[in-house]
Amino acid sequence: MKRISTYLSRRWVAVTWTIIIFILLAMPGSLIPKEQGFTIPYFDKLVHIILFGGFVLLWSFYFSKKKLGPKKLTRLFFIIFIIACVYGIGMEYVQKYFIPGRDYDQEDIIADMIGAALAYGFCNIRLTGIGSVL
Repeated sequence: MKRISTYLSRRWVAVTWTIIIFILLAMPGSLIPKEQGFTIPYFDKLVHIILFGGFVLLWSFYFSKKKLGPKKLTRLFFIIFIIACVYGIGMEYVQKYFIPGRDYDQEDIIADMIGAALAYGFCNIRLTGIGSVL
């Protein structure tokens, strides 16, 4: 686990993930595969949960390697959570106004926030040092 944590705590991993989110959400609707045959219900929402949960997780891993106390880390993780939520909302508006074949979906925003909140909770428990007390 320590080896994975070391790898995930690199800045380029978090930056790359942030760029991947932008690329996936800025793709024109014509490039997104259409659902045919068997589909997983709410697969799109699961993707949003993973994307924004990963965003919070990776940026939190990066900042958790800095020499900060648990209170400062918790505050920083909350700021990352807020940034993830704003990023998700912003990308929905980008899709609505600037990306052909894409539209605004409030359920996507909710999925983004759920993913970010789950990762925020995990990071607060596992990365701040508070989790070792529990």
